[in-house]
Amino acid sequence: MGNNSTFRYSRAKNYFVAGGCDNQALMVLDGNPGEVLGCKSSCDGGRHRTLGHYYCHSGTRGCCMTPITNNVGKYSVEFKSYEGKAIAPGGAKCRFAFLVEAAWWSRAHLNSLPLDVPVVLEWAITPDEEKLLSKRSNGHSNKNSVSCQTLKDSFHISCACNPGYEGNSFLPLGCQGVGTSVAAVVLSLLPWWSYEFIKRRRAAKLKQKFFKRNGGLILQQRLSSVEDNHTAKGKLFTSLELDMATDHFNENRILGHGAQGTVYKGMLTDGAIIAVKKSKVVDAEQVEQFVNEIVILSEINHRNVVKLLGFCLESEVPLLVYEFVPNGTLYQYLHNPCGGFPVPWEARLRIANEVAGALLYLHSIAAIPIYHRDIKSSNILLDEKYQAKVADFGASRSITIDQTHLTTKVQGTFGYLDPEYFRTSQFTDKSDVYSFGVVLVELLTGEKPISQSRAEEGRSLAMYFIISMEENCLFDVLDKEVLDQGKKEEIVIVSNLAKRCLNLNRRYRPTMKEVAMELEQVRSLENPVVAWQNDE
Repeated sequence: MGNNSTFRYSRAKNYFVAGGCDNQALMVLDGNPGEVLGCKSSCDGGRHRTLGHYYCHSGTRGCCMTPITNNVGKYSVEFKSYEGKAIAPGGAKCRFAFLVEAAWWSRAHLNSLPLDVPVVLEWAITPDEEKLLSKRSNGHSNKNSVSCQTLKDSFHISCACNPGYEGNSFLPLGCQGVGTSVAAVVLSLLPWWSYEFIKRRRAAKLKQKFFKRNGGLILQQRLSSVEDNHTAKGKLFTSLELDMATDHFNENRILGHGAQGTVYKGMLTDGAIIAVKKSKVVDAEQVEQFVNEIVILSEINHRNVVKLLGFCLESEVPLLVYEFVPNGTLYQYLHNPCGGFPVPWEARLRIANEVAGALLYLHSIAAIPIYHRDIKSSNILLDEKYQAKVADFGASRSITIDQTHLTTKVQGTFGYLDPEYFRTSQFTDKSDVYSFGVVLVELLTGEKPISQSRAEEGRSLAMYFIISMEENCLFDVLDKEVLDQGKKEEIVIVSNLAKRCLNLNRRYRPTMKEVAMELEQVRSLENPVVAWQNDE
């Protein structure tokens, strides 16, 4: 590196290092031969500090090092003996000397040095260049922000930012106050903050729009009219909670499909397993059913009715959150048994009794009488003990105590639909009784409510069963498990009860109270413990 170079070896960040057992290494500065730096090294522990220098590393012999002065550019090295005698040509083979970065040297190992070692350079500018840069800066740098000094050679100037400022004093913008830098950072982040604010505001407005469209205002009004001592109104879930719980409504989480929507299995952050019902579309009728189901279930508290845990109104479509019922539906249990295990007679009788008890509660015991309006085996869920839970109250209606029927647009499932309701559009408690009668026949026969494999007049399970009883062929249509395990007396009582439930004239059908009592009596015959509990 020449003497006229802009660069100089840094005094603060470099050491001059030398080594050898009888060695004195001198650094001779070109252009200033009167200034000499150097150090002595010896392998004799008593000889190593004659010039005030020190060991290369603690406890290391045969090596020395010393700081350098400012303004070191081009230099050469001379070797002498420890006592100052000249070294003959070729006699410096076991001696070394070099400049090295102080920080690197403190970490280096003398026995494994590489061929090249690093040094740190500093640079400065000439006074003429400094004047030129001052003109270019156009006053961008504050005069108090920079300190400059002329180097010993009087030809170069070195400048640095004062405390409280940062930047590069040699660039046009120069040194800027730290506060200015913070302001620059804030200004650079302002567009991002603005974007996030606008995005969150839009999301909030969209959620409010969905809340209104999903019947939130109507629901608030209707729930406020429900007496607090008759309801647990459920939790208002956020769309984010339910999205995470269902793994973004993953298809692998689907439990089933219905006329009103799809049901997904989910898990909340506390580990609770839930079922989330997501509506298919959003229209006035769907919103009415959604609101109606929440209100109805808010008024119900029965062990054989599925429990509503909460709902979500801020998503694009309404979401209902239920307790998770793990063993599917009664339809699947009867017609698509997992593993091919048949359903025993005792289980069929118990399930019929539980569903009848739930409908009795809805019709006669609930604070406000309720018609379910869509009783079918696929709306009866089975929990971990295969106990029945009636579900899907989207079509249900509350009535006043003095009402005897509802006049509505015909709605229901073919195969379970009350023929008289279909004809008159008048739905009564006896319409639920008819649908329950079809479920009872499913339990007795193991047949589906509609089947193309049966003769035309018997495609409807209800008609097929009635015809079989009228022709004294009852035991020809019963399921094998019923025939093998059920007592004839029990089978006849339950079959006659089912036939009465399916009477085409609703006037001659029993009430759910009568149905529940008869089934309870049959179970008491089947299980003496039940009879004793009933007496108690």
